[in-house]
Amino acid sequence: MVKALLLDLDDTLLDYSGGADRSWAEACAACCAPAGIDPAVLVAAIVDTRRWFWDDPERQRRERLNMLGAWEHIVQLALERLGQSAPGLAAAIARDYAGRRRETMRLFPDALDCLTELRRRGVRLALVTNGDTVQQRDKIERHGLARFFDTILIEGEFGVGKPHEAVYRQALRVLGAAPTEAWMVGDHLEWDVGAPQRLGLSGVWVDRGDRGLPPDSAVQPHRIIRSLDELIAPAR
Repeated sequence: MVKALLLDLDDTLLDYSGGADRSWAEACAACCAPAGIDPAVLVAAIVDTRRWFWDDPERQRRERLNMLGAWEHIVQLALERLGQSAPGLAAAIARDYAGRRRETMRLFPDALDCLTELRRRGVRLALVTNGDTVQQRDKIERHGLARFFDTILIEGEFGVGKPHEAVYRQALRVLGAAPTEAWMVGDHLEWDVGAPQRLGLSGVWVDRGDRGLPPDSAVQPHRIIRSLDELIAPAR
């Protein structure tokens, strides 16, 4: 049995992405009328802008430490692409979106049972998550997750995030485990599988959408699971 397990938060334990599109649509619909802007047109521009915005690794690393600010930047850039000048609108939409997005987030149905069983088995647990302190702490507290973990490493608190090796090494140090005694489990192939593997951990990829590995993936997980139930299922 594995001695220690490092777990990702967003889209591993918590359904973080599921409500994003609807939240953008509702926020734009709620805020655009006074400015005379078609909300559907703005939503389409936001979709394109946010893809470009998050695709740059350095910008992503910098901006994810202040998600409300990042969402405002995305809306402002989308408005500029449309040739629209609407002072205060980007900030209003970002605030509205943040509230709606928060309300849509739910733990995946398998999360609590998995964590409870891992604790029952005596597995040492670390929660390792990128992002800003306010957003990530709110998720952890709201969903009662802290009680399951021996240590929680949030990028905004620790100073660096995945895939920096210091994050995984710190988790292992607190858990009292060697890399060969630990697994990292998450949905991001590089941050949760590739980088930990290079340090000697086993990487478990959570493929909830059953997409399968990209054909050109340089990362080969030790294991692929489609739900956390598989993590605690009896070995066959």
